Amino acid sequence: MQTNAEKLGRVISGMRSAYMRGDNAMAWARANTNEIGNTVVSTLVAYDLQAGSYVANARANPSFVNTWCKQLASLIKPHVEAGDSVLEVGMGEATTLAGVVKSLNISIDISPFGFDVSWSRVKVAQKWVSDNDVDARTFVGDLFHIPLADNSIDVIYTSHSLEPNGGREVPAIKELLRVARKAVILVEPIYELAPEEAQKRMDEHCYVRNLKQTAEQLAAKVIKYGLLEHCSNPLNPSGVVALVKTDIQPKENVTSISLQEVWQCPLTGTHLKEDRDLFYAEQVGIAYPVLRGIPLLRAEHGVLASQINAGFNPR
Repeated sequence: MQTNAEKLGRVISGMRSAYMRGDNAMAWARANTNEIGNTVVSTLVAYDLQAGSYVANARANPSFVNTWCKQLASLIKPHVEAGDSVLEVGMGEATTLAGVVKSLNISIDISPFGFDVSWSRVKVAQKWVSDNDVDARTFVGDLFHIPLADNSIDVIYTSHSLEPNGGREVPAIKELLRVARKAVILVEPIYELAPEEAQKRMDEHCYVRNLKQTAEQLAAKVIKYGLLEHCSNPLNPSGVVALVKTDIQPKENVTSISLQEVWQCPLTGTHLKEDRDLFYAEQVGIAYPVLRGIPLLRAEHGVLASQINAGFNPR
């Protein structure tokens, strides 16, 4: 019987080989494991293998990227006021984040946040935002366990990042609503509005569905729902499900956003403090490392390290 480590190694090696052959790596994982749908591991491996491809596409198609980002910004802007904070969940290589921030043209409290499950994609994203003169706070994270406090980000949006998580719509949207103070703008494929051929493709790839119904089930108010004018693939039609929270907390009642106050341990929900080359949840003694300038803030990255500061003498 294979251990968990051996199974993980097999998945990584198998998906990598499939990708190098030009096959769909996530399809390989679905066909060669006992898991149903796309797992967090297979999604992570697939995205890591694709790192750099989104920037290459943005450089090859600047006109479409500009149009796409302006389209998203027009959906987000009605919910953003001067001084607000913004987060893109599953930012990939920040090709959308950088364009949306520029198109919003609104003064926000601190640098916009963006995270992705893949370290490699975040590394590519850091260079992209730098090259485009955008200051963004980027990190590795998991959309099901976001390392940010309740009601800590004014407006959260996605750009096809919920897409591969068919069957996990409830926990995904519930987590976004937890972190958002005001609104969540989901820009995702809309299964129920797609033509039959597109639905068949979505079924094959285990994409999300019932986003509107799920949001309403979670007591969010859906104020905009429909397909968008511009999308990159007619067989994966982009749509919007714009949600506002029904229990919006007044800004004066929410802890002021700062880089030292916003972070939350994804394992325990306790306060997470940035401390030199790591993030540390002092209450529970859990540390999260920073790899070449990128915070690793998924639950799996946590290290029990209650003595992390014992005998430390900063030079």
